[in-house]
Amino acid sequence: MTKSPANFVLSLAALALLAQLQATPAAADLLTRVWVSNTGSDTGLPCGPITAPCRTFRTATFLVAAGGEVGVLNSGDYGSFDVTKSLSFTNDGAGEAAVTRLADDNRAILINAGVGDIVSLRGLVIDGGVAGGIGIAIGQVTAVHVQNCVIKNFEGGGNASGIHVIAQNNVSLFVSDTIIYNNGNFGQSGGILLFPEVTGSVNVVLDRVHLENNVFGLFVTGRFGTGNGAHVVIRDSVIAGNIRDGIQAISGSPGFSPAFILVERTSVVNNGGTGILADGPHATVLLKENTISRNGAGISAVNSGQLISYGNNTNTNNIGPEGAPTGLFTPM
Repeated sequence: MTKSPANFVLSLAALALLAQLQATPAAADLLTRVWVSNTGSDTGLPCGPITAPCRTFRTATFLVAAGGEVGVLNSGDYGSFDVTKSLSFTNDGAGEAAVTRLADDNRAILINAGVGDIVSLRGLVIDGGVAGGIGIAIGQVTAVHVQNCVIKNFEGGGNASGIHVIAQNNVSLFVSDTIIYNNGNFGQSGGILLFPEVTGSVNVVLDRVHLENNVFGLFVTGRFGTGNGAHVVIRDSVIAGNIRDGIQAISGSPGFSPAFILVERTSVVNNGGTGILADGPHATVLLKENTISRNGAGISAVNSGQLISYGNNTNTNNIGPEGAPTGLFTPM
């Protein structure tokens, strides 16, 4: 049975309120760019200028203005943090910028900002240290951009995952040139989980993303909402070595949100379950120029799910049944 994300939503609200209550400088004193360094200090505020960098991302978020940027000067562990406004966190080759969860936190990065806010994460190594539950937890925000990141080792708690989106508004997620591995523990957990809720929706583009050695690779469900649901495009990517299904789209009975995925030029190989599964009357997966091989089963559509092929995929040499599409798309 799917675990309800209600507790996660409550934690989003509580943590957002906590962040608002933190003592911060007046808005006029906030910087448009704040720096962090492994030799920086969070004491003797305000830190942040390049000549006096902060030590952690958490402190930097209090000192940077909405729409501003937190930059990394050198290698270091900069700790977990919450994002409640438009911000960019950027490491453009300064060394490994690690984000590790605090001992009493279930997640490394919590994004719960305002409608219209945009958050960017670039060049970060986000590590759960096995006990961590969620690498990037996304609640309310308009868009999140994840580039050139590593998200790994989140194996604690229910729905353990590299990226977990609970969307009660309209959320867009863009992930590129990123590897997400060793995430999940049991049930519905793994690399990327998309759970649009109530009337929310999530629109996702995954480009050159590796989802490897998780429980599920990509898990998309419409069973918690009645809105526009989840729409995902994944292209030029690798879904490999996951314990259960490589990609699963699942929906409920009529009236619940759809789960729609376009898979293009992607290798889905060596997954323990089905390579690509569409489950439910509003679960639809389109397949174009993919390689599906050496999975427990190739492709499968159950409970009125739809697998539509463009007729140019390679689905062969799976351990169990290769499976067949439920329909063919005629190119224009």
